[in-house]
Amino acid sequence: MNPLYIPAEEKHGSYWKKSAAETLKAKLKEKINTNKAKNGILFIGDGMSLATVMAARTFGGQMDRNLGEDNTLEFEKFPVSGLARTYCIDAQVPDSACTATSYLTGVKTKYGVIGLDGNVTRGSCFSQLHKGNWAPSIAQWALASGLDVGLVTTTRVTHASPAGMYAHTSERNWESDADVPDECISLGCQDIARQLIMANPGRQFKVILGGGRREFLPNISTPLTNYTGRRRDGVDLTDMWHTDKMEKNASHQYVTDRNELMKVFNSDDLPEYLLGLFQNDHMDYHLQASNQPTLEEMVEVAIKMLNRSDRGYFLFVEGGRIDHAHHDSYALLALDETVEYAKAVKKAKALTNPDDTLIVVSSDHAHTMTVAGYPSRGNDILGVVDTARGMDGKPYTTISYANGKAKSLDESGRVDVTLHSEFSSKALDYSYPSLVPLDSETHGGEDVAVYASGPWQHLFTASYEQSVVPHLMAYAMCIGEEKHENCEPKMGHRSFWTSDSIANKPNKYFVILTCVILGCVRFLGCLHSWYVYGDTVLYQATVEDEEERSNRCVPREGKIANSRPCSPNRFDPVW
Repeated sequence: MNPLYIPAEEKHGSYWKKSAAETLKAKLKEKINTNKAKNGILFIGDGMSLATVMAARTFGGQMDRNLGEDNTLEFEKFPVSGLARTYCIDAQVPDSACTATSYLTGVKTKYGVIGLDGNVTRGSCFSQLHKGNWAPSIAQWALASGLDVGLVTTTRVTHASPAGMYAHTSERNWESDADVPDECISLGCQDIARQLIMANPGRQFKVILGGGRREFLPNISTPLTNYTGRRRDGVDLTDMWHTDKMEKNASHQYVTDRNELMKVFNSDDLPEYLLGLFQNDHMDYHLQASNQPTLEEMVEVAIKMLNRSDRGYFLFVEGGRIDHAHHDSYALLALDETVEYAKAVKKAKALTNPDDTLIVVSSDHAHTMTVAGYPSRGNDILGVVDTARGMDGKPYTTISYANGKAKSLDESGRVDVTLHSEFSSKALDYSYPSLVPLDSETHGGEDVAVYASGPWQHLFTASYEQSVVPHLMAYAMCIGEEKHENCEPKMGHRSFWTSDSIANKPNKYFVILTCVILGCVRFLGCLHSWYVYGDTVLYQATVEDEEERSNRCVPREGKIANSRPCSPNRFDPVW
């Protein structure tokens, strides 16, 4: 091993013992938070496998000119973590449609299906139209409980992951009407974009930010307009969104770039509804973007918008382009997108209160990227292993893919990446080598991590089905079928005035109980007076008693006519 350096303190066993002691001390100070979660935020890093987390952590540290391995991403600081199983009911390795249905509706389903249970047939309009197959999302649960809802993504807002918030479709690719077969349209099946704008719960979302503008605009050109959309029905769904909000008499704003979004953010009068579509297709990668907001900026805007709700909110945030970079074996872009995703989590943590806001961070599925080869500590995570070569004498990369776009073999044998100028210059679009050549790298089937911070965070430990996640969040937020004891204010907070009664109307049970108690106290007082001051004198005030109460009563020495006797307990006279 040839590490860049080893911190001097790490060479001593006392350093690691002290570190462990500090961790233990911090753990012992943790207290179970069983408050009602007023707000819930679910972050999904699309394709963020555990290997991606480790590599991005190291990449982020090395970008800051550190060794890298000891760096910590923001969500790794969360006090609780668990593992979620990601398979579809018909597939060992999942896609983003069935997993979105799982972690947003709490129901596992088939590959390629969104918001419907496993009774559907993929691509069947009849399955989609049958409401008995529909699986409502946690967004719908939140709205039914009076909460506000927001959606933020770096993909098209009609893509599989965000669509799980609002759509019911038997085919994930039906993003606009141009994708839906004519026979399905004639039967009444709606595309995903139309469901977002014109159907519940999508039309109720207070914030929608992401890409995919083309799915909402018609594919027509006129002397006055030049639409760049895909829709065949001639409908401009952004205009229909505007009309819907006008009918609600609600303030609203539609923005298409970062400058317009920041104007909204910095204004003193935020609109009630905000729609932002910042790119025709997916939003650009962070390292290639121009005049597009970062994920961190979109999250900040969304929280500022939703924070106005007195009853709370649910916000879904997707770092979606981690997945796309992996599919192209663009390791550098995948790691940078993960670091940007962590920044968005950090921003959300800074803007919320852990006493009343539950933040859950996870992934929908894994990828085939691995980190291997015994490199020295501090070795460039995107470079070649520095301690050894292959049996063919050629170097190999620390990061590689089990399958993907770039071949690891050519006519001369295994590829020597150090001969590629794109590799040496860290070109953003350099595809790392893979064992099995495919036109697109595939997902991985291993479990994904779940990190939690806030009320009821302790529920997210251990290993469980991915479909459990929204149910745990709903329980903490009191928007599910199961309720905990803090879902309603305790008697100490609402003993006299009740929230479900007319304003300033006393709780009738409290009034009855109070009357009973006061009646009993008065009866016992009268009984006590009779017993003490009856025909037989059972108590005679002492001199000290007399002095203390000289101004309050007449001490009794036998029966004194027209006198007010003192009670024997030095308090008020008994009447």
